[in-house]
Amino acid sequence: MTLEWIQSGVGILLIVAGLAFMFIGSLGILRLPDFFARTHAASKVDTVGIAVVLAGIAVLEGLTLNSAKIAIAIIFLTLTNPVAAHALARAALRHGIKPWRRITPLKKGDQ
Repeated sequence: MTLEWIQSGVGILLIVAGLAFMFIGSLGILRLPDFFARTHAASKVDTVGIAVVLAGIAVLEGLTLNSAKIAIAIIFLTLTNPVAAHALARAALRHGIKPWRRITPLKKGDQ
């Protein structure tokens, strides 16, 4: 009975942690200045957050065929999300979207 409680607790903890990571990351996406920074944040949030949520679901499921399928989905997401984000950012750069640069004000005596 206690092993089931530990399994449920760890699974729920992983799911809540993944959801919290995705929520905090989505707030970061709103605050970032340009397309490239937002794309970077979105790919990290998707990859890590969804992988942790799926790991929690796999823990709740136990050692079954379904948890093996979830593990394959985690591997697939871990490999494809960064590649897709890179392709998207590269296409935007080739299309002419410029990365954001901080403009510093001139000091006295600077030209």
